[in-house]
Amino acid sequence: MNITKNQFSYLLSAAILCAAMLGIHPVSSAAQDISKMSATLPGTDLDLTIKYFNRETTPEGVLRESSYAESMLRRSGHVWSQRVLPGKMAANDTSHPNHEHKDFNYIVLPRHVKFDGNKVSVEFINAHDRQVINIVPTEYENVNFDGSWLNTYYLLDPKAVAAMRVSQRASSFAHARWHEVLKNGLFQRVLWDEKLLIPLVIETGDQKNTFFQRITVSPNTGLTKDLPWSHLQGYAQKEYSDFLD
Repeated sequence: MNITKNQFSYLLSAAILCAAMLGIHPVSSAAQDISKMSATLPGTDLDLTIKYFNRETTPEGVLRESSYAESMLRRSGHVWSQRVLPGKMAANDTSHPNHEHKDFNYIVLPRHVKFDGNKVSVEFINAHDRQVINIVPTEYENVNFDGSWLNTYYLLDPKAVAAMRVSQRASSFAHARWHEVLKNGLFQRVLWDEKLLIPLVIETGDQKNTFFQRITVSPNTGLTKDLPWSHLQGYAQKEYSDFLD
């Protein structure tokens, strides 16, 4: 099975629960610093490339592998993420005969998450048709969004990472350390950059080796100056319900 973002949220909850059950608390100075920084600092502006690799072995012994990539712009109060499509495939070509709503394929549309200090909002951008599709909280599950600004901005909630045990696994990055949790045969390992406040690697799977996902996060050199959410004036405002059959 492919691990969805919802399943990652479950595994992070399991990480906190496992830490409590085993008596593992974020007592190290590094773990405490992560929690403090998440509460007091917005984090560094970043342009990121995120690569996903999935491997699954079925009960019939069939090995399936898949991979894809996303780009992400992280700024104060804004996160813009977009699937990287190969070749000449247009990111805003939302017509797909097998998709439930052929005029709204959230997988390939850029997603813009905003936070004003109190409220999170999410919208998808169809540049081809000059549309902004607003998503209300009751529809978050339909677009695979968990509603968490921390999970969006930092990719993982820093407090959840702090609750994970610090691993002895060596890191080749000066400001990053491995954290890990194991519960009910499931594991999650996170290489957390304590300076940039992002995971550089997330590994999730089971001890039986039936499924495994590895996410690698690479900061790009330089920052995008012409930010895409500054060009949405005049776009038609739509809602998810507008695309329901």
